Amino acid sequence: MTVELGPLLPQQERAAQETRLRDVWRTPSGWRYWTSVNNSEIGLWYGCTAFAFMLFAGVLALIVRLQLAVPNNDLVSADFYNQAFTLHGTVMMFLFAVPIFEAVAIFLLPSMLGSRELPFPRLSAFGFWSFAIGGIFVCGSIFFGAAPNGGWFMYPPLATDKEQIGIGADIWLLGLSFIEVASIAAAVELIVGIMKCRAPGMRVNMMPLFAWYLLVVAGMILFAFPPLIAGDLLFEMQRMFDWPFFDAARGGDPLLWQHLFWIFGHPEVYIIFLPAIALMAMIVPTFAQRPIVGYSWIVLAAVGTGFLSFGLWVHHMFATGLPQISLAFFSAASEAVVIPTGVQIFVFIATMLAGRVVFSVPMLFGAGGLAIFIIGGLTGVMVALVPFDWQAHDTYFVVAHLHYVLIGGMLFPVTAGIYYFYPFFAGKKLSDRLGKISFWLMFVGFNVAFFPMHFVGLRGMPRRVFTYPADMGWDWMNLISTVGAFIFAAGFALVVADVLRPKRRVPSAPDNPWNAGTMEWLNQRDETWGLRSIPIVNSRYPLWDQPDLRRNIEDGRYYLPDAETGHRETLVTSVLDGEPIQVLRVGGSSIVTMVAAAMLGGVFISMTYEWWWITIGCSVGTLIAILYWLWTGTAQIPEADDREVGLGQSFPLYVSGPASVGWWAMFITMVGDWTAFASLVFGYFFYWTLHDDFTAGIAGPGMFWPVVAGALFLFAWIAMLFARSTNDHDRVWATRLLLIGSAILTIGGTLAGFQGPLSYDMQPTQHVYPATVWVLVIWTAAHAAVALIMQLYCLARSFTGRMTGKYDQDIRNVVLFWHFMAFTAIATFAIIGLFPSLR
Repeated sequence: MTVELGPLLPQQERAAQETRLRDVWRTPSGWRYWTSVNNSEIGLWYGCTAFAFMLFAGVLALIVRLQLAVPNNDLVSADFYNQAFTLHGTVMMFLFAVPIFEAVAIFLLPSMLGSRELPFPRLSAFGFWSFAIGGIFVCGSIFFGAAPNGGWFMYPPLATDKEQIGIGADIWLLGLSFIEVASIAAAVELIVGIMKCRAPGMRVNMMPLFAWYLLVVAGMILFAFPPLIAGDLLFEMQRMFDWPFFDAARGGDPLLWQHLFWIFGHPEVYIIFLPAIALMAMIVPTFAQRPIVGYSWIVLAAVGTGFLSFGLWVHHMFATGLPQISLAFFSAASEAVVIPTGVQIFVFIATMLAGRVVFSVPMLFGAGGLAIFIIGGLTGVMVALVPFDWQAHDTYFVVAHLHYVLIGGMLFPVTAGIYYFYPFFAGKKLSDRLGKISFWLMFVGFNVAFFPMHFVGLRGMPRRVFTYPADMGWDWMNLISTVGAFIFAAGFALVVADVLRPKRRVPSAPDNPWNAGTMEWLNQRDETWGLRSIPIVNSRYPLWDQPDLRRNIEDGRYYLPDAETGHRETLVTSVLDGEPIQVLRVGGSSIVTMVAAAMLGGVFISMTYEWWWITIGCSVGTLIAILYWLWTGTAQIPEADDREVGLGQSFPLYVSGPASVGWWAMFITMVGDWTAFASLVFGYFFYWTLHDDFTAGIAGPGMFWPVVAGALFLFAWIAMLFARSTNDHDRVWATRLLLIGSAILTIGGTLAGFQGPLSYDMQPTQHVYPATVWVLVIWTAAHAAVALIMQLYCLARSFTGRMTGKYDQDIRNVVLFWHFMAFTAIATFAIIGLFPSLR
């Protein structure tokens, strides 16, 4: 394909363009630096914060190993030990393993996709501040003796007992719920960015494999994290208000928590593993100096792994007394996931055999990680077999398996990525000599630490024990594991020292030091604009196949070489073909993201301590901050219909509906939201099918009020559809009246929904049946409140002339929300009104 270029402008004119771009994309200085929303800053903050949390968790792990080094040890108290191992697992899973890849994605993706920026940079900043505040809150609790101490899985009934476990469980539940906001925000940003903000010409089958993997992982987050959020809601309602979701004496069931947790927990393992494989998918072709073998196969394998991972959660529950047919199904599914995982590993091996491999520190860490991961995969096949799992369940064999999978499948590839991408943002290479030393320390130390745990587990040592007697035959293997842990820690400390040491005498690295073929290496490190101009791409490895690409980009001969409008702009392209369809103006630096995150953090933190007035105040503050953010930063009416972008082409500045990134963001968010709702519905039917006495003879909520509520919400949705239609025809007052009418119907539907359980005096503390009814009604009412705010927002936009038939993005996004809202309301009131009568 021949690429048509723009004219080569005189040097003086190109310099003027660069000055305008530099001014528009400038990073603020002084204290305002922390208001930046540039992907390079946000990605760097994310990564540094995630690694700080990882080092904190690593210190806790060393304390755990010191305590277990010898029998009958009293180095730390039992309570501190419980807090340490709980925080270690929590931090590694929630504050390092997932956020580190969100950091890498935010930092790399715009350049890799040939875009200036991801579509919602302020959302990325909001996600970072939510992550940082929530992480500090959770980690800091150990310094006050208030850290969670019930394990990173927080099983009831122990964790629901306030007297035994204290406030630590609330810190875990509410702190992590806040952190999950950041993960879902990142998932929305990544999905929309990958699908809609690629360089022109980059068809979906030409995307870098890193983008494909992150697209799969972001989709998995939408379906994996919401069940945990739903479970957290039920858990906290029991702890705060004594609603008996997990209390067997009042009809509850602790197994529901295990189901909801592991529906999240096992896909979480692949959410961690797949981005690490994505790093290898970038590193292996580079050092083999040839394109990946079997591009389509590895994409299908990544999608297959993500899909199959949702059918494995019950293999964590083989010992809970499930029916034999369930054991057989989930055991088979657990074995089947080996197939797509194996395909990915064999693709890497085939690529290396087909090329001429350049041995390097990144390849060393990558190969070592794959070797360790394969051992973890083999032990995973073992514990997927029910008879073996019954023997090894809750022993140190499982601890060994988990760490072989996660450290081999994640930490070693991440370290490979550090050495590979360090020149990308620092302009200098890390030391090959120190890298090789650190690798062998980490590789040997890891195996010395964790391989003996297989045998100590088979000898019967249970997980999570504080100490053990001397006559069990576990002592010398635990001592070896502790020595290995410190060797491993020394190796990683050497990596940290290599990153942090002064490098004034280290020569600068070339722009593309590894001769990679993907576009992230086109990034100009000293500039914040990403790419000087947005290129046309016709290859999976443009730097190999388009030899003049760098020069033409830097000469401004492609799209958007100038910023004469004074706005930050990038191109939006079609999902499948990568055809440019819009010029997107993205938000600039703003303190509102910090304020919104701080206010929302205040909501979760004050709820932990049951400071209800502060909770209400922070909730109002969060609402004001978000409304200000939306009012000033989204759906702005541009000064012109089209923007000239270069190469003789112009594209619209404003689009709405499925063509807009805002519509996609709303749709993706609501998919995640509806997954959480489906998890609550799953809980209702879990009780309904498992317990013959689910309703326990408790009357209510009847059929009348649920039918009325469902009908009112249905009419409210229809009114919104008519409001969108009248707005399209610029019938202003008809639109406003329909918005007001829909708002009134929304209020009426909410009140009718409450009236059902209220009229029957359903006490949620009495039994799990009324508690489940109430939680579904409250969920629907909360969404109705959001819908009402959206209706009033559209009304305000209409009265101020910011929403018209031509500029209708607000009402189209709100109607999209209402599609999900109507379905949620009708499903809720049909379930609570109809199903009790079927008993």
